[in-house]
Amino acid sequence: MAAFDEIPLREGVDQETVDAVRSVGERYKYGFSTDVETEYAPKGLNEDIVRLISAKNEEPEWLTEWRLRAYRRWVQLDEHPTWAMLRLPEIDFQDQYYYARPKSMAVRPKSLDEVDPQLLATYAKLGIPLKEQMILAGVEGVEGAPVEGRRVAVDAVFDSVSVGTTFKAELARAGVIFCSISEAVREHPELVRKYLGSVVPYSDNFYATLNSAVYSDGSFVYVPPGVRCPMELSTYFRINAENTGQFERTLIIADKGSYVSYLEGCTAPKRDTHQLHAAVVEIVALEDAEVKYSTVQNWFPGDEEGRGGVFNFVTKRADCREARAKVMWTQVETGSAITWKYPSCLLRGEGSQGEFYSIAIANNWQQADTGTKMVHLGKNTRSRIVSKGISAGRAQNTYRGLVSVHPKATGSRNYTQCDSLLIGGDCGAHTVPYIECKNNSSRVEHEATTSKVDEDQLFYCRQRGMDEEEAVALVVNGFCREVLQALPMEFAIEAQKLVAISLEGSVG
Repeated sequence: MAAFDEIPLREGVDQETVDAVRSVGERYKYGFSTDVETEYAPKGLNEDIVRLISAKNEEPEWLTEWRLRAYRRWVQLDEHPTWAMLRLPEIDFQDQYYYARPKSMAVRPKSLDEVDPQLLATYAKLGIPLKEQMILAGVEGVEGAPVEGRRVAVDAVFDSVSVGTTFKAELARAGVIFCSISEAVREHPELVRKYLGSVVPYSDNFYATLNSAVYSDGSFVYVPPGVRCPMELSTYFRINAENTGQFERTLIIADKGSYVSYLEGCTAPKRDTHQLHAAVVEIVALEDAEVKYSTVQNWFPGDEEGRGGVFNFVTKRADCREARAKVMWTQVETGSAITWKYPSCLLRGEGSQGEFYSIAIANNWQQADTGTKMVHLGKNTRSRIVSKGISAGRAQNTYRGLVSVHPKATGSRNYTQCDSLLIGGDCGAHTVPYIECKNNSSRVEHEATTSKVDEDQLFYCRQRGMDEEEAVALVVNGFCREVLQALPMEFAIEAQKLVAISLEGSVG
C-alpha cells in the first residue's frame, strides 16, 4: 500500500475517497480474539438457563417470568422463518452458549492495576483511548476526567455483559439516563417495566422471542422532556467467546420535545464456524421527540470461500407514539454471513415522521435480506426510504420493504427509492416491495433501479490514471453518497472506508 501514499490528489477526487481507496486490501482487522478466562452458562437452552441468566443480572421476579413466557412460546414455534431469500443452514440451538462473561468482571475493579490487561489490550485494538479504557473497565474516580477530541458516550458490551459506560455523570446532570439495560432494571425498574416489550412484544417473531428469553445485556436510554442530549450516545458490541451467541436488548425512550442521536457498532473474531447474533432494539418517541439511530454493522462476514461468519437476525422497531415524533434509521451493512434485518417505524402520532437510509453490501458468499417497514397509522404522517444495495462475488442481496397506509392515516405520504448495483456476473440483486394504501387521500411513490457498474464511468476513471480497484471504489462511493451523508460524522468516515474494504476482491 506504500505506492498509494505517493499518488497526488487529482481534480474531482476528494481526500476521503483517496483514504477509502488506500484502505482497499486491508483484511478484516477486527478478526482477533482476546484470550481471557471466561465464565459460561451450561451449553443449551432450557428454563434453568433462562433462570440462570436472569439471576446473573439480579433481575426481579416479574422480569424472570416475562423471560419464561417468551421461552415457553419459543419452544412451541416450529422453526425459524423460511420466507426470506436466504439459504439458511440448519442451526442447532442446543449447541450454543447463551451466557459468557469474563471472569475478571465478576468483581468491579477499583484501579487500573486490577483490570485484566487482556481487556485493556482489546480496547486499544478497537481504538478506544486510554482514559475511556479506564472508564469502560469500571475504574472508580475517573468518570469526570476530560477526554480530548471526543464527545461520544460509549457503552461497551463484551459477550454477555456491559463492561461499562462513559460520561454517565455528565449525562445525569442533564437528566439523561444512559447505562446498560441490566443496570437500568436495577436502578430504574419502573421505566423498564413500562416500556420493555411495548414496541417489540416477546411474541413478535422467532428471533425476537428467543432474544426475549435469553437477552443478556445491551443499552438503555431515557431522555427527559425538553432535553437535547448534550452528546451522541454509542454502544459497541463485541463477540469474543467461541460457540456463543450474543443477544443484546436496546431500549430508547425519548420523552416529549427531546432529542438524541445514538450510534451502534459491532465486530467479531474470524472463525471457521458460524456464530449467532439475535438482537432487539425498541425505540419510543413521544410528542415532538426526535431520535436518530445509526448503525455500522461489521460482524465477521466469513472468508472468500464462505467459511465462518456471523448469522445476524435482528428486530429493530420505533414507535412514534405521539404527534410530530420523528425517528431516522441510518445503517451501513457490510458484515455478517447472513443478515435478516428490517428497521421499522410505527407512525401513530399525527404528523409523525419516519426515515430510513441504508447501504447493504454483500460480497463473496454473503447473503442479505434487509429493508424496512413504514406503517402509517396517524393522520398526515410522512416516511422516506432510501436503500442502496451492492452485490459482488457470488453474494445475494435482497431489499424487502413494506409501506402500509391505514384507513385513518389520511393525508399521509411516502417516498421510496431503491437502487441496486451489481459488480460481476455471479451475484444477485432482488427487490420485494409491498405497498398497501387504504385511503384515497394519501400518496405513495416508489422508484427502483438495478444496474451494473457503468463501463463508461470505469473507462473515464481509468483514463485519469486510476487502477480498476480505485475506479470501482470511486463509483460505489458516489452511488452510496446520499446515505453516507445522512450518517453522523462519528460514523461517516468509518463507513466510507468499510464500503471500499468490503468490496475487496470483487474486481477481476
